[in-house]
Amino acid sequence: MKCTDVELKFVNSGIKHEFFPGELVKELKSSDAEVQQKAMEEADCYIAALDEPCRTKVNKTKINTNPPLQPSSGLQNESPGSFMKLMEGDVEDRRVERIAQQKKATALKDKGNEAYAQKDYERAVKYYSDGVAELRDMQQLYTNRAQAYIKLGRYKDAISDCEWALKCNGRCIKAFVHMGRAYLELKNYNKSRHCFEKIVEIEHGMEKMVKEYLSQVDMEEKREAREMNAKLEFDKGEGKGTTVPQLLENLSRPDQTPLSYCGGLEILLRAVTDCNGQTLFRLNNGFSIIGSNDLVRSCLLQKTVDAHSRDLCLSVLRLWRALCRGNDENQKILMMCPVTKQATVHLLTSEHVAVQKECLALLCLYSQMPHGRRLAMDSLNMHMLVRNLVACILLPKQQLENSAVNILENFAAENKFHIHLRNTLTESVIVPFTSILRSINKNNRQILPPLLSAIGSLARDAVIHHKLAHDPECWDAFPIAIRQCSACEYKEILYPMLGLIINLSTTPSPVIQEHAVSLCDCCQGLLSDSDGGVITRATGVLSTVLPQSSEAVQLVIQRGVVRTMCQLLKGAGQDATRYAIKTLTVCTAGSHLAREELLKSDKKLAVLRHLLDSSCDELVLGNAALCLANCLQLEGTASNLLGTDIVRLLLRHAAGDAKKTAVQLNAAIALATLCRSEPRHTEKVRELHGFEVLHYCVKLINS
Repeated sequence: MKCTDVELKFVNSGIKHEFFPGELVKELKSSDAEVQQKAMEEADCYIAALDEPCRTKVNKTKINTNPPLQPSSGLQNESPGSFMKLMEGDVEDRRVERIAQQKKATALKDKGNEAYAQKDYERAVKYYSDGVAELRDMQQLYTNRAQAYIKLGRYKDAISDCEWALKCNGRCIKAFVHMGRAYLELKNYNKSRHCFEKIVEIEHGMEKMVKEYLSQVDMEEKREAREMNAKLEFDKGEGKGTTVPQLLENLSRPDQTPLSYCGGLEILLRAVTDCNGQTLFRLNNGFSIIGSNDLVRSCLLQKTVDAHSRDLCLSVLRLWRALCRGNDENQKILMMCPVTKQATVHLLTSEHVAVQKECLALLCLYSQMPHGRRLAMDSLNMHMLVRNLVACILLPKQQLENSAVNILENFAAENKFHIHLRNTLTESVIVPFTSILRSINKNNRQILPPLLSAIGSLARDAVIHHKLAHDPECWDAFPIAIRQCSACEYKEILYPMLGLIINLSTTPSPVIQEHAVSLCDCCQGLLSDSDGGVITRATGVLSTVLPQSSEAVQLVIQRGVVRTMCQLLKGAGQDATRYAIKTLTVCTAGSHLAREELLKSDKKLAVLRHLLDSSCDELVLGNAALCLANCLQLEGTASNLLGTDIVRLLLRHAAGDAKKTAVQLNAAIALATLCRSEPRHTEKVRELHGFEVLHYCVKLINS
């Protein structure tokens, strides 16, 4: 066997050939028995040195060193080839043994995962440890055991396991996640940040997750600093350090009157207006003292309705808000309190406007930041919360509706909120929303723009979008609302409402088709509005709704939409151009009359040629070419275009300047139709060497 063959076999066995120097390999092949014996002993030392756990990031196949190789009486007479066959057989045995170890380790890992899922973390650790004993370089065993250690509060053990996992795989994201969490629990914030930041270096697509982890680190570090400052003030025995504990002690005494509690809470409120006061309240068990008080619970849950109970309820709500303002930890503790979870939702229906206002103010505080929104969504009955918020919007009194709709709009920014609403959307959102649309007036005029914005945010969710697009109540209410806003000139409502309709009507549905005539009739009436934004969005509705109804197409054509679109295209912005050319394309595709109307107003189709020459928008180019092809079906159109630059323009786009194949195909179809209708255009195509382009486009069409 050649020397290179020996080295290659070692490489394939997972052992790097540099461990065996070239001289040693030569000595192993020596015919001198003494030299060969010495070389075997040296090789045995090299091989034994490899038998260490997790030194490498690749699976190792180890050569058996127990018992060590001993020279047999007849070894001197054996050829070097026989010795290498012996070693090859040992490598194969080790490979089979490793496969068996992997199988056992995987089975133990699966058992550990089952125990972890059952929250039996001690048993999970045992299974993972048994797996490590079988196979010491399986990364998953270390990361899974680290996760179980974190659940058991054994953070240093978790960090050690993550380090071992990284020796197996230096790019293991789970190892960095668990190590970062463990360091966070140990309050080593810098090392925790470093672990999370390493994740982005490995996988750039995980910035959002890492950002949330880093936010947790910042919050925890801030919380610890606040607690240290508060404890220092307490140890000094001055200021709030003594005031807050004394006030809480007084409030913990039972059998006091609501008036007494109100007085104590008002004094306490003035003592917790800064970070130290907020933190001292939490460290002195203030949330439990207040929340577990029977009289306070009775007031918050509206079991007593006298004036003193109402005042006590207001005092507690004001205190909660003061404690949670800018304090993430207090927000979390408050949302863990059972009475708070229940009261925060139910007090929105209180008969007392002042109580409703305070409750809305507290909810608004939570809704303003992602952390607060997540806490609320994890703790509150979101279905009931939304229903009660919408009730505040439907019955406007003393500006409650503004706060309610702002809270709804803030929560609508969260995907988790969308998921909460999917199954209750009709009852909690659609019914009240359409009720408002049918009766727009001065009282609810101001809340509709943010409400429409909130509905638009909800519609980002595919399930909610589908439900809104197929809901008969919505599409029955939209034309009514458009007419009301148009008559009263409520353009601040009209603009977002038309935008919502454009968004929803991109999903075809039988309901939209049923209401298309009424909707397009309203929007065509808006095309004469003095506001360019309203005209653009009305055109947008036509462009998305008309493809769903041939009856609506015939209606708008009879009312002169073709001429209006041509005029709009002469001086429109990008959005209006997109909408107008699409509307023209839909109309000319399905109506001979529309083509005639377009030719009457623009005999040489200058508008379409201008778009093909100057626009960089793929949607505009594709629709302009398609609209041109539609018009070329009309007799005499192709002849009108003799002497124009139409062949050059269509060839340019058919040749592949466009990024989208659809533009090429539409341009090629228009060019072919042009030549078929008027053969004299063929000479221009030949002059511009355009037949190769057409052949290429035919292949695209056939493919």
